[in-house]
Amino acid sequence: MIQPIHLLGSASLRNPTIPIEQDSPSLRQLIVDMLETMYGARGIGLAAPQIGRSERLFVVDVSSMQEDIEANGRIMPDQPMIFINPIMENEYGDEDDFEEGCLSIPDIQEIVVRMDKIKLTYLDADFTRRTENFSGILARVIQHEYDHVEGILFLDHLTAFKRRLLKRRLNDISEGFTEAEYPVYTDELGVIYPALEEDEDEGPVRL
Repeated sequence: MIQPIHLLGSASLRNPTIPIEQDSPSLRQLIVDMLETMYGARGIGLAAPQIGRSERLFVVDVSSMQEDIEANGRIMPDQPMIFINPIMENEYGDEDDFEEGCLSIPDIQEIVVRMDKIKLTYLDADFTRRTENFSGILARVIQHEYDHVEGILFLDHLTAFKRRLLKRRLNDISEGFTEAEYPVYTDELGVIYPALEEDEDEGPVRL
């Protein structure tokens, strides 16, 4: 089931996540819901805090970037990828700058500098423990989602000056004024559904 995505300002985006103790039907359903929500919002990654959950979990699907990934000589892992209880072992290699956005901060894209290689330990969809190295765009997407389970947003990587320039737009988003084409949530207003096409001039419907 598609879940509303929590917007900037929602407490869940900053709260600590809790390791998952064991596999369970409820965990399986959560993973399904997260994938459906991610696809419904046309995203390539989604972390549990973005739908108001506290589990240490995120999902990724970079299928849309397969050509770019394989053009650099890398092998595309099977998609989607499930990351349960991830632990960042190392971020290394060269600094790389790339424009990032976030489903919780619609319509904002900014350049973020990250290392281009990482080493990550996690449990996969079969609850099998893995330690793997990732590089390039996949490493970046994983770093972005890993930040979410640490209570960090990509905005935190920007300079204070840049954040001041964005302050008004960010305040609007946190108050629910956004053109997101998927259901979103604020702590104050609750769920906000996107306007139907015929009512697009009236803005989002707040329930």
